[in-house]
Amino acid sequence: MKVLLVEDDDLLGEGVSSGLRSLGFATDWFRNGTDADHALRHATYDAVVLDLGLPDRDGLHWLGRWRREARAVPVIVLTARDGLDQRVEGLDAGADDYLVKPVALKELAARLRALARRMRGQADPVWRHGPLAYDPASRRATWHDAPVELTSREAALLEVFLSQPNRVLSKQQIVEKLYGWGEALESNALEVFIHHLRRKFAPELIRTVRGIGYALGAADGPDA
Repeated sequence: MKVLLVEDDDLLGEGVSSGLRSLGFATDWFRNGTDADHALRHATYDAVVLDLGLPDRDGLHWLGRWRREARAVPVIVLTARDGLDQRVEGLDAGADDYLVKPVALKELAARLRALARRMRGQADPVWRHGPLAYDPASRRATWHDAPVELTSREAALLEVFLSQPNRVLSKQQIVEKLYGWGEALESNALEVFIHHLRRKFAPELIRTVRGIGYALGAADGPDA
């Protein structure tokens, strides 16, 4: 899951961004709405965590602008404004959730996962695809009920495919989901990670669509 964090407090921004990365979220952190708006126009995010007291324009300005532009990306407001009227204003402005600082990192991560489930129209917290089951909260996977050990990058890649099981994804789309703004990627890194997933589960789990990219294999494939 790729998250855009908009927070002008250096200490909090560093703590939240590094904490989310440690939990497997690809996270880009910007200190003002202008840079965040630029990022939203040039990259795809699964969710935004938005502070309201930003140095350029108030967070509600940016939230309202994104909603007027029909940007459907889920937004969690994370702010020190804890009044009832302020919470109502934020939700009515288009926020999908509203959290008051300070917030436990585990709760923020759980709220992000809940938003992802809502966007996919899925109630079950465990993602399933044929004999594959994956719990994004614990980052644990099973294949035919047997546990499969994954590295953090392998788990993140598996999440990308499971979150869009019916789509063919280009290499660029996959890389954008896995890596933060400006992170370097070795030329064959994606192919290596895909090879690892195929070896740990089944060759048919991820299929290559020549000239386009990759897609999740059929749930009722040969190993189902």
